[in-house]
Amino acid sequence: MRRGRASAILLGGGAALLLSLLWMPVLLPGASRLLLLPRALLSMASGSPPSQPSQASGSGYVPGSVSAAFVTCPNEKVAKEIARAVVEKHLAACVNLIPKITSIYEWKGKIEEDSEVLMMIKTQSSLVPALTDFVRSVHPYEVAEVIALPVEQGNIPYLNWVRQVTVISDSSTVQP
Repeated sequence: MRRGRASAILLGGGAALLLSLLWMPVLLPGASRLLLLPRALLSMASGSPPSQPSQASGSGYVPGSVSAAFVTCPNEKVAKEIARAVVEKHLAACVNLIPKITSIYEWKGKIEEDSEVLMMIKTQSSLVPALTDFVRSVHPYEVAEVIALPVEQGNIPYLNWVRQVTVISDSSTVQP
């Protein structure tokens, strides 16, 4: 990368601009993805109902059909118990536990700081409400953090695996 940068400087301002414009098509796809708003926000802004995402060409994966949900827990014991339960109940394909995070937040008018364990839960987006209900029913916090973000892209075999192992039959119910 240094060589290209040095060449642009030696060629002068006009040549540097020309070289940067030549690189723009390579850089733009990544940059433009950062600027995209989620479909839900776009539909709210336009006043029209959200459109159904289309299948990624030939992959079998529908962008946004898998989500990464995040839950904070007071300690590793609680996090492991919840993680094991959501995997056993097929509400999640995989849960990563990230220990020793520091959370700073306002609670009941005071600024608090706590050491917590962050759970990163991979599930089908359609299961996020059931996952949220289950976590709320077993979590020790008065207000449990459960937030989820749709996965637009990733390793297609992994995303398909997440969808495959998180299938709940219609006859089964999810209970704490």
